[in-house]
Amino acid sequence: MTTTSAPATSAVRPSRNNRPNGQWKVDGPTPLNSNEELKAADNGLNVRARIEEIYAVQGFDSIAGDDLHGRFRWWGLYTQRKPGIDGGKTATLEPEELEDRYFMLRVRSDGQLLSADALRVLGGISADFGRGTADVTDRQNIQYHWIAIESVPEIWRRLATVGLETTTACGDTPRGFLGSPVAGIAADEIIDPTPAILEIKRRYIGDPELTNLPRKFKTAITGHPSLDVAHEINDISLVGVVHPELGPGYDLWIGGGLSTAPRLAERLGTFVTQEQAADVWYGVIQVFRDYGYRRLRNKARLKFLLADWGTEKFREVLETEYLGYRLADGPAPAPASGRGDHVGVHLQKDGDCYVGAAPTVGRIGGGTLTGLADLVEATGARGVRLTAQQKVVALGVPAAQVDAFVAGLEPLGLTAKPSPFRRSTIACTGLEFCKLAIVDTKDTATDVIAELETRLADLTWLADQPIGLNVNGCPNSCARIQTADIGLKGQIITVDGEQMPGFQVHLGGGLAGTGQDAGGLGRTVRGLKVPASEVADYVERVVRRYGDERQDGETFAQWAHRADEEALQ
Repeated sequence: MTTTSAPATSAVRPSRNNRPNGQWKVDGPTPLNSNEELKAADNGLNVRARIEEIYAVQGFDSIAGDDLHGRFRWWGLYTQRKPGIDGGKTATLEPEELEDRYFMLRVRSDGQLLSADALRVLGGISADFGRGTADVTDRQNIQYHWIAIESVPEIWRRLATVGLETTTACGDTPRGFLGSPVAGIAADEIIDPTPAILEIKRRYIGDPELTNLPRKFKTAITGHPSLDVAHEINDISLVGVVHPELGPGYDLWIGGGLSTAPRLAERLGTFVTQEQAADVWYGVIQVFRDYGYRRLRNKARLKFLLADWGTEKFREVLETEYLGYRLADGPAPAPASGRGDHVGVHLQKDGDCYVGAAPTVGRIGGGTLTGLADLVEATGARGVRLTAQQKVVALGVPAAQVDAFVAGLEPLGLTAKPSPFRRSTIACTGLEFCKLAIVDTKDTATDVIAELETRLADLTWLADQPIGLNVNGCPNSCARIQTADIGLKGQIITVDGEQMPGFQVHLGGGLAGTGQDAGGLGRTVRGLKVPASEVADYVERVVRRYGDERQDGETFAQWAHRADEEALQ
């Protein structure tokens, strides 16, 4: 069996409190917990051969436990939640008791243009193997459910015909990249990140030396002034800027991440040229691999290492141990130029248009994907990209075909003219399929959007000043609840002695490119627990209160941070 080698130890100061934290370059590569033992025993990439040659042939019962609950993730596979198990049992049952004999399968897009052929392949996989399911995630992935192990090799074969893959879409690996959906075509673009993304993928995705990381490693790259890839919450982000002497390039951000210990990324103050981008990405991921904390899994993200080291030390280690040269100092990006979801019709630099459309909370099943492929072909558009806000953007729509394209979206369940809350609401997978979830999210959010479209129709200002609603089924923040105007964290709550699904409320978060000011992490409203059945009531109440109390030019985030607790109830 092939294993991932660990670098030799070097003379670096001991780990915190002189206690080994599993840092390969400090403590050596000896595994300190069962997760590290599993990864050391066999590289996760090797499980593909067993899936193709054994498990897909002999069926679910033939799958070894370490592969099923560990290495399958290296190829984008998780067992999904067994139907009928309520959220109150999530924390009390073992994972094996929660799991079904079917899988969620995650397909990475990495900012790639999805041609009509690619959309048709994606739609066909949904129809043939996923019971019609497909979601656009806020990581620009396509996510399927109801996938049987016997179907996986054929799915991989079909994806390969259109240049798509599930390689390291999950696991302790370099996950799918966020790339600007309008890369290479936007009239106001600073730099096209496509060459950098393609070069990093070509060199490093599938490299066995990068598939035993302490935890997941998330990447975002944009050259658009709307800052459209949520760069503040990724492990590494390259953000387009113009250096006064060196011209267009990237500002380097490190160490963002949410979950139960949210932390926004920090600038290293360095300027990265297009030619340096792949080397810098590789340097940063190696720092994480070699120095990341592996002893405790809840401390294993890059953000914890950066918190201990600080940006100055991180930059020094990156430049001296991994790059071998000093990066130029560089400017910070300007404030976001607008909303980064790209919804609506926009002129490209070549005279064609791009059209951003909203599904409802990312739901975009097989029929929609296939219909979108037909629409792309019929109008002569180039293809589609996915966004970090669970939207789709069609590129290269001829100006004469824009009206036909916009009209053709509506029968597919997509719209280029969404209501404010359809446009600004995202939701994670939730209780329907996720073994970690406590409450339903997708259907709850869909019902709330429908209610708010009616109840708040009189608030015409919402179209120009949207209020984001992010709905998450558990504390792990896949739907970025701490950075939403209104973030809802699912939990079981007690009302008048009765337990029921509900949400803790976070208010006033923000990221660049969301249409509000980048206010950072939101405020937890103390003691407030909202039953799932009353979410629309709460959102209507707090939005109207903001409308009544806001000062001139004050955003929702600004108001939420200054308002009294009573006003936020």
